[in-house]
Amino acid sequence: MGKEPRLVARHGWFLAYWLVSLLLFHGSLRGLAALSWRDERYSHLILIPVISLSLAWWERKRIFRRTGWNPRAGAALLAAGMVTYSGARLLPASVVQTGEILGVVLVWVAGFVFCYGMLALKAASFHAGFLLLMAPIPAGVVDKITYALQKGSAEMTYVLFKLLGVPVFRQDFTFTLPNVAIEVARECSGIRSSNALFLTSVLAGYLFLRSGWRRLWLCLATVPIAIFKNAVRIVTLSWLAIYVDRSFLYGELHHRWGSLFSLVALAILIPLLLQLQRPEKRDVRQEAGD
Repeated sequence: MGKEPRLVARHGWFLAYWLVSLLLFHGSLRGLAALSWRDERYSHLILIPVISLSLAWWERKRIFRRTGWNPRAGAALLAAGMVTYSGARLLPASVVQTGEILGVVLVWVAGFVFCYGMLALKAASFHAGFLLLMAPIPAGVVDKITYALQKGSAEMTYVLFKLLGVPVFRQDFTFTLPNVAIEVARECSGIRSSNALFLTSVLAGYLFLRSGWRRLWLCLATVPIAIFKNAVRIVTLSWLAIYVDRSFLYGELHHRWGSLFSLVALAILIPLLLQLQRPEKRDVRQEAGD
């Protein structure tokens, strides 16, 4: 048998292993899908395995260049995954789902190691690590993140109003403007678009940057970028409501076309990514010259 048929056999065994895991953990995975469907703060969760699998398939030649069965390491990871999954039920209710999904991810990684070995896992370390983002952050933590985004958006909104010369009186999250009063509510925190921006930065950092520190800086930069983007959205809609038509505060631009303001975030994120790339490109040219 050649290398390709043996790899196909490994794929078959891993697929069978994964399907069995879906049956074993169907309750937890169904709960995760339901959470992602009903709560926009977690709407990204069901996309994580799809993105990870798609990226792994795109890089399959590199990942599966060196494969081998590794039942010992696979069994150790499987045991760790089952202990994590079972032990999660002993934790406070707010973190049970988080622990269960972490356990499921470990079980999947164990199956990967069983079928392909540790060298393949090393090559797919990003893809395996990315799967950890499937685990939902506890609601209490998400509430604190949402409040921080809400607070930051309100502060930046006030700054932009002042810079634009728009008359404004502020009371915490409420802004009184000419003929209009608005509130930067929790729903205006931009948590969903912030999640999308964060995932974009994680993927962009992996694909276009080599340094771990630069990847980290790119991810951290999404926080102020998300806050600024959200403030631009609030100020734009408010300005249009004041000087054009009040319906902009509750019309389609507000409820259905808010994603257009994500272009503001990308207009900042992309130049930042290019700036972070510059020293790496210089290093590559120097290495090629040597």
